[in-house]
Amino acid sequence: MMGRAIRARMAQASILPVLLVVITIVSIFWQGRVQDLEASHQQRVGLLVHQAAVFSAYGLFSGNTASLQSLVQEMQREPGVISVQVFDAEGRAVASSGTSALRRFADLEALQYVERQRALQIDVLAQPILPSVVPVEDMFSPQETPTFKATVALGSAVVEVSRKALDGKKRSALLTALWVGLSGILLGGLLAYRLGDRVVNPMLRVSQMVQRIGQGNFATSQDILPDDPLRELQVSLNLMAKRLAWGRDDLERQVESVTLELRRKKEQAESATLAKSRFLAAASHDLRQPSHALGMFVARLGQLPMQPQMRQLVDNLELSVQAMQDLLDGLLDLSRLDSGNVQVRMGPVDLNDLLGSVRSALESSAETKGLRLRVRPTTLWATSDALLLQRMLFNLVINAIRYTEQGGVLVACRPCDDGSSVCIEVRDSGIGIPAEHHEDIFKEFYQLSNRAGDRNFGLGLGLNIVQRSAALLGHGITLRSQVGCGTRFSIVLARCEPGTPLVQHTGESLQPALGDISGLQVLVIEDNTQAREAVRELLLSWGCQVQEAANQVQALQQLHQHGVPDVILSDYHLGASETGIACITALRGQAGVQIAACLMSGETHEDFLQEVKAADLPLLHKPVRPAKLRSLLRHMQP
Repeated sequence: MMGRAIRARMAQASILPVLLVVITIVSIFWQGRVQDLEASHQQRVGLLVHQAAVFSAYGLFSGNTASLQSLVQEMQREPGVISVQVFDAEGRAVASSGTSALRRFADLEALQYVERQRALQIDVLAQPILPSVVPVEDMFSPQETPTFKATVALGSAVVEVSRKALDGKKRSALLTALWVGLSGILLGGLLAYRLGDRVVNPMLRVSQMVQRIGQGNFATSQDILPDDPLRELQVSLNLMAKRLAWGRDDLERQVESVTLELRRKKEQAESATLAKSRFLAAASHDLRQPSHALGMFVARLGQLPMQPQMRQLVDNLELSVQAMQDLLDGLLDLSRLDSGNVQVRMGPVDLNDLLGSVRSALESSAETKGLRLRVRPTTLWATSDALLLQRMLFNLVINAIRYTEQGGVLVACRPCDDGSSVCIEVRDSGIGIPAEHHEDIFKEFYQLSNRAGDRNFGLGLGLNIVQRSAALLGHGITLRSQVGCGTRFSIVLARCEPGTPLVQHTGESLQPALGDISGLQVLVIEDNTQAREAVRELLLSWGCQVQEAANQVQALQQLHQHGVPDVILSDYHLGASETGIACITALRGQAGVQIAACLMSGETHEDFLQEVKAADLPLLHKPVRPAKLRSLLRHMQP
């Protein structure tokens, strides 16, 4: 294929100059030949009319019309002569031969006869007939040579000659020129082909060598012909192939060594990452039980009467517990993202409902700092995972409240990308972020304005979780901020038409409303003694009737002794082999009714979440906030 392409280009390069030369030569030859034929024709016509004028002089002078007629008839027999006419001095035709439309000599100019006949491929030529005087030789005359003196014209001779023979000769000359040109082109093409073979074949051999080297085959090529014009180049290519083969072998050894080292480093990094994820998961899980119990005890302690100094101490303790639980929630989210246990459930999301839940949950936090949290209503819907998107907005708004000292925080959404997308924006009037730190703030544990390590500002995980959640959902997130001018975070989602959301967001689920649950019979199943006592004391303070059990056997005993409870609160792990789901199922089967039940657990892995979803049980992640627990009991009470 490549050889044909090279030959074609060689042929073009060789034939084009030959073609130009041949065309030039043929053009010059044909033009010269045509000019010669035209000149010869004009000379012949001029000679014919001159002969007619000379030979007709005596007959016209003597009035011998018979002699004139014989003359013109004889001349008309010449090839191509159409007519010969002789006119007297008055322009009358004296002798005529052949076919001619000319009747009087005066019509020659008056009727534009010459132009009309030329259009018919007939040349018309006229010449005056002049008498000649031949003096008698006189030996006494001073003149030694005879002279001829012209007098008044006796008449005119007109000859009409056809140009068909001339045109035929021109065509013949053109065909000859074309034949010569074609022969030249064929000869040039043959020479170009032969030349191409002699040039292309060595080039093809070189090309094959280069292609072989490019494919990684560095073996020595076939023998090189001694008369090959590219012999030196082929020798150099063979030498280069040998050197490349040596270099490749050495490089492969180095690459293999580096690859082994990189694989070892990669395995170490993966092991470290896995160990970190396991540590975070284990630490957050192990810390959730005491944190859960601590939160319950502090909530119960806050309900007791106490002196102002003790009240202030308890309030500070409650804030510390809440900060610790927030940190555990961040570690939980991070460990779930690292382990890949986050299952995305995309569906239509009512953004107005979502923004309303953000306002109801965080408005009091903003008011505590003297800030105004504004949330603009909207009618837009978007496609996303409602819970993950809610968590992202929570982190952005909480982060904005933390780093804003005066002014407020605005949460709004608008259409973008010609209406095909929705942009959710969180704006604050805070300290702003320098441009050189716009990427750093999304890193784990990075806090720009918390150099002292104040844990009231969190661990620096919120924005990292937001960015990773956005990547998981396929949403775009951008940041615009300047020092002293506040910050704006934007999340871009795909817009959709209103539909049935997979998860309903209400302010009640996030900022629970308090209600009277006194008299509610609650069975608490918890194998951890401190956690069980903390939940019992808190429920008793709310006026609930509480029975407690550490496992399924004790729970069944409580059922037999005290009857069917209104609500079951159960931990998931109840020993080495028992689970809260199995215990709830057994209690319902024993009672014969569908008792309202809820699970409380620090587990986060996906298999556990799928099991809870299959059992159709509500789940509260430890540490459980007392307000959320009370709100859930209020909704579950019969």
